Amino acid sequence: MRVAALSIRTPEGIVFSQPLAGPVSRFLAWAVDAACVAVAVSILSSFMTVVGFLSPNIATALGVLGYFVISIGYGMTLEWLWRGQTLGKRLLGLRVVDAEGMRLQFHQVVTRNLLRFVDNLPAFYFVGGLTSWLNQRGQRLGDIAGNTVVIRIPRIAEPDLEQLLAGKFNSFRRYPHLAARLRQRTSPGEASVALQAILRRDEFEPVARLELFADLATHFRGKVEFPSEATDGLADEQFIRNIADLIYRSGQEGRSKGKVPA
Repeated sequence: MRVAALSIRTPEGIVFSQPLAGPVSRFLAWAVDAACVAVAVSILSSFMTVVGFLSPNIATALGVLGYFVISIGYGMTLEWLWRGQTLGKRLLGLRVVDAEGMRLQFHQVVTRNLLRFVDNLPAFYFVGGLTSWLNQRGQRLGDIAGNTVVIRIPRIAEPDLEQLLAGKFNSFRRYPHLAARLRQRTSPGEASVALQAILRRDEFEPVARLELFADLATHFRGKVEFPSEATDGLADEQFIRNIADLIYRSGQEGRSKGKVPA
């Protein structure tokens, strides 16, 4: 039975779920990519026509070699540079990922693209499509060999920060100079990790949840030290809620007043 999502459980007890791409969306993405390859091959053919006046044999050899490089190199290059996406996959909101949740490796990209010729037999990805239809995780032969899957990237709605961060009084707001320093020293990636931890806190097992917020609190305490009267008795999770409140809501208030957060 085919599953609708790829579920990955980390050693910390956190379960991530990614919706798998269906055959229709994958075919449409392939059609876009095939059109891009066709345009590139057409340009190459025009150039080979000129070369053919000098040497037809060389033009034929270069044409065959060029077609192979373009058809395979297109997928390899873009999937590696764009972290599992080609132009077609970007337009359709798809991405190639490691089937075990690990970082996508270059050899996986190479393997799945080299086997496109087999998946494409006898034409229009008949073998690959049939394999994908029968496979539990929608993998074609190239995905099976490379241990990869194709997922859909869901559109993420912007969270309601007023509702999410509302609650206990944020004692950190009494120190605007420290709040400004915190925003200055926090990268967008770090801020996103803190916010995602709050958004997904109910998905974690109790022990993993405590450990996660303890690690985050230690990390952010190293950036700015708030006075003890603001932090004494404050749980790690509430500490991170206060941090996210300063970074996101204070930043939004500053922008709404025409100011740029420090």
